[in-house]
This record gives sequence, C-alpha cells and structure tokens, in this order.
Amino acid sequence: MKKFIVLLTVAAMSFGVFSGCGSKEQESQETVAENERVTFTVGFDAEFPPYGYMDENGDYTGFDLDLAGEVCARRGWELVKQPIDWDSKDFELSSGSIDCIWNGFTMNGREDAYTFSVPYVDNSQVFVVKADTGIASFADLSGKIVGVQKDSSALAALEGDGAELAASFAELNQYADYNTGFMDLESGAIDALAVDIGVADYQIASRGDGYLILEEKLATEQYGIGFLLGNEALKDQVEETLLEMAEDGTFMEIAEKYGLEGSVCLGR
Repeated sequence: MKKFIVLLTVAAMSFGVFSGCGSKEQESQETVAENERVTFTVGFDAEFPPYGYMDENGDYTGFDLDLAGEVCARRGWELVKQPIDWDSKDFELSSGSIDCIWNGFTMNGREDAYTFSVPYVDNSQVFVVKADTGIASFADLSGKIVGVQKDSSALAALEGDGAELAASFAELNQYADYNTGFMDLESGAIDALAVDIGVADYQIASRGDGYLILEEKLATEQYGIGFLLGNEALKDQVEETLLEMAEDGTFMEIAEKYGLEGSVCLGR
C-alpha cells in the first residue's frame, strides 16, 4: 500500500514537472509569436470614406488603411484588411479575428473599454443638409427627419448631450452605413444627416454642389487606434511607427491625399 502511494506521488510530481515545462514553453512561444508577427489584421467599416472604403477598382483603401499599410511596410508585417459590421466590432476584436479597430474610431467615452493609441485626428459631428432646404441651424431641425449611422459617435451624441435636440426631430432614422444615408438625403427621404465632419467633407466633395454643413457642432472628439484592452505590446509597436511617420512627414502626406490635413493632430 505504501509502495502504491509512493508511485502515485512520483507520477504526480513528474506530471507537474512536465506540465510546468509545457506552460513555460507555451509562454515562450507566445512571446516569440508576438515579436515575430507576420500579419497585422485591421478591422474597418468598408463604407466609411475617406477612412476606409472600396474604390472604383474594387480595392479597399482610405486614410486609415494607408496609414496601416505604411506601418506594416516599416515593421515587415503583411497588412490584412478585414471589413467588419461596425456593430460587431467588439466581438471581432475579442475573438481575435482582428488585431485592432482602425477606422475613424472615437476614443472619447471608450477609454476604459479599449487600449488606445495616441489620438491622431480631431473630429466633430455635424449635420449635412441640402442647400435648398432652408435649414441653417439646430432650431430648423425641429420636426424634420434626420438620419445617423448605427453605433456611431453621432448617434451617441444624440442619445447623450444632444438628446433634447433629438427629441425635437420628427424621426431619427438609423443606417448601417453613411452611403445609404447620403442617398436618402439626396432623394429627400430625410432632411438632414448627422455625420463625422471628415466623412461629410469627403461626401460633399465627391457629390458636387448642393449640400452644406451646419456651422453648429453636435459634438467634438478624437480618433485613436483601438486594441484589445491590455494589449499594450502591440499598441506600443504600432504607435512607435506611427509617431515616426508623423516625425518624417509621411503621416501628413497621407492626410493631404485624403483632404484631412485640417483634421489631423499629429505631424503638425
């Protein structure tokens, strides 16, 4: 009986030794895997120009994707552009399907939910209307049909500090993407669209005259690159390279390509 107990003890000790070695080996492999990263998967809204969208050739492009591409080129990574449903972004990040959310991603109010890079864009939410509607102020939006993107900063503003303003609307329609919202604005299905100013500028420039942005701002915010909470290592790597790009002027060159030089807060 004693011999049997001794044998069990030795077996348990052996298992513990081998298990411990396996655990250390796994940790070592994870460290090596991070240090020797091969791909970098960016989650983005494919209908959010100029930050991320599909061009006329069917390729994904945009300000944020160009920035990510330059970061990858400098670090020797392969960029994987992963379009996502914006309201599923948290699941995509937590499941490991993407390494970060990089697509006009508002930091304000989300600081405790993600690990963010330094801010790189100063942004505002504004209302876009057709120039011939006579809408010139927030007061003129009373009784009107207004559109906004689901799970957007503009919607958060209208449900927060702008709730009283939103209560004056006849309707507040939510869209999966802003392209559909602008189509409804053009057709007259809605009277105004609440949107990020960078998106508004891009859409108006691409659609021609006939639209204007109300002077009053719904809210102001900053954009950052969002990583899984606690993933400081990857954040530091990307941020280091982004700051290098700001220092050598590459960041501003990419911003100018998309008409965003007035909105960025790096490289000035």
